Amino acid sequence: MQKKISRREFLRFGGLGLLGGAGAALLNRQPGPALAQGAPIPSPADGHDGHEPEYTASEHAGHGGSGTVGTVDHEFNRFHPSEMLSDFDYGTISTLPGGQRLREYEFIAVDREIEIAPGVRFPAWAFGSLTSPEAQRRGGFVGRVPGPTIRCVEGDRVRIKMVNAGSHPHTMHFHGIHSAAMDGVPGVGPGVIDPGQSVIYEFDARPFGCHLYHCHAIPLARHIHKGLYGGFIIDPDPEKYAGDERRAAAGRNHQHPENREWQELFMLMNAFDTNFDKENEVYAVNSIAFGYMNDPIPVQRDKPVRIYLVNLTEFDPINSIHIHANFFDYYDHGTTLTPTLKTVDTIMQCQAQRGIIEVSFKGFEPGHYMFHAHQSEFAELGWMGFFDVQE
Repeated sequence: MQKKISRREFLRFGGLGLLGGAGAALLNRQPGPALAQGAPIPSPADGHDGHEPEYTASEHAGHGGSGTVGTVDHEFNRFHPSEMLSDFDYGTISTLPGGQRLREYEFIAVDREIEIAPGVRFPAWAFGSLTSPEAQRRGGFVGRVPGPTIRCVEGDRVRIKMVNAGSHPHTMHFHGIHSAAMDGVPGVGPGVIDPGQSVIYEFDARPFGCHLYHCHAIPLARHIHKGLYGGFIIDPDPEKYAGDERRAAAGRNHQHPENREWQELFMLMNAFDTNFDKENEVYAVNSIAFGYMNDPIPVQRDKPVRIYLVNLTEFDPINSIHIHANFFDYYDHGTTLTPTLKTVDTIMQCQAQRGIIEVSFKGFEPGHYMFHAHQSEFAELGWMGFFDVQE
């Protein structure tokens, strides 16, 4: 008789530290060698009887360090979590007759498998863009999770052609201010886009901040969980502000020299329900479990870091980030030029909440500084990484 392994029992056996070829079997609840070599599954004692559950030696053996056995096949994915950090999609830029800047994008939704941990592949629905850096590097369209990070400037005209090359109806909904007809929801404006069809979304980019887009087709939980989401960053226009606000806006605007003083990173917190029981087995930033432990994020010690952080985790009400041995300022939704929280080391976000973190390692000892979700279960199931602070 084969017993189902709960997420809690999965953690008890060392979590994703067991993953490799056997990892796929475990996450899909199939027989596999990951458990065959250990002791029998302990009884599901969880402290309610006043006693800690007993563990065998083989279970304690999994408590050394977090991580995965082996590495993800990034060539199969055709995207890399390290590249996603700064792969901003600026679109094709031109000027409208009235002088307004126009940014044009062509997005495609597809069905494709992605590898989220060594040996663990997920049947995703993915967005890609023909103007994205991946498409330029690889000479063609790349569907990825999260989708390309759109970046523009406050006041730009944004025009996005969305082509549905997948097997289900989809939409593209942007968080921001726009007309109802451009909202990308069923029954309003263009509504859902059937397979083989396309539609154009067009609006002015506002307000400035750290935003997102996602499919809004029904059932919503499925379309988001399967991977149809991405970042949408609107930089402030310094010409609209004065004094300290103008300087802050210039530092956030990719077209201004003040912005080059910053190391900018995009991080989207997500998770994957590998057996579709509405409970996640793998957690990550930018989709790859422990991606930034295997490839720590290089950070120049004397250059401040700006993180555009978005939460699109399905099936869990809240996600979070904690940075070790440091504190940071936080701009909720990124819609202010002054911090909404100062000198904190942990923040929480519900689904679709987002914000900007500004942190400095100036004068710090070089080395690896951990960051992770401060829901311990999430961290042990993949949402953990390092900054590699370098002189």
